[in-house]
Amino acid sequence: MPISPTSLASDDYCVLGLATCFLREDGDFHAVDIIEPIPSAALEAILKQVPTSYQWAIAVRAGEVFQGEEIKKPAIFDQSAQFCDDFAERFTAAARTYQVRPQAKEHLAIGEKWDKFNFSLEKKRILNDSKVVKAEDNVKQHSHTHQRL
Repeated sequence: MPISPTSLASDDYCVLGLATCFLREDGDFHAVDIIEPIPSAALEAILKQVPTSYQWAIAVRAGEVFQGEEIKKPAIFDQSAQFCDDFAERFTAAARTYQVRPQAKEHLAIGEKWDKFNFSLEKKRILNDSKVVKAEDNVKQHSHTHQRL
């Protein structure tokens, strides 16, 4: 991944979460661990015990993740964990939310891992889901809907 966030300094703050997501393959669901940047508003919501797919989160500095052109997985994450799609862009965007709301940095210190979320898989996050529209999905309208009376 040769993308480097040019608008971030190496000491810029961001929170990374380990989310449990699912891939649909042949009608079955397979769990995958995804590393995602968590914007400040989302962090503040899930700290209020809103159900979330995040198992835990950790606060990091941009320099720990981006080393030159390379994206480095922090050692705390398991080898099987994968970066989310568009990770560099999402990390940059999430880090900017902490620049705008510096008070959100008070929830987690750099290097602090937080695992007291309301972790729930009741609503599965399916990464490769696609909507298929069928004729039965059409809403039946009253016969006078498009007539002038």
